[in-house]
Amino acid sequence: MDSERFHQLVETAYEKLPEYFQILITNAIIVVEDYPDDDIIRTMKLGSRSQLLGLYQGVPLTRRNTSYGMTAVIPDKITLYQKNIEAVCRSLQEIENKVREVLIHEIAHHFGMNEEEVRAAGY
Repeated sequence: MDSERFHQLVETAYEKLPEYFQILITNAIIVVEDYPDDDIIRTMKLGSRSQLLGLYQGVPLTRRNTSYGMTAVIPDKITLYQKNIEAVCRSLQEIENKVREVLIHEIAHHFGMNEEEVRAAGY
């Protein structure tokens, strides 16, 4: 799938989130990359670049205090790894579903849920 089409799937998945959640997502960007870079692979101690479907990097909402934003703050980053998502799917429908699942998973981290909580919620 070309990059433009994949970006459209991500945008559609985001737009289908309840408006309430969209409003709460603050100071965050969503990006698409083919694979995680070497620094991420090393930092996360991954066996290969194909293990990771998405990644949240930032300060979760639950850890932001009254001083958050008083100085310049780099936006949180939610990354979806296109080639890895495509590799675990067999059809366009599976890719659409996986994009939605990974996006929700990473947004849950933005809201402050840890890995166990996100997985217990079904993502």
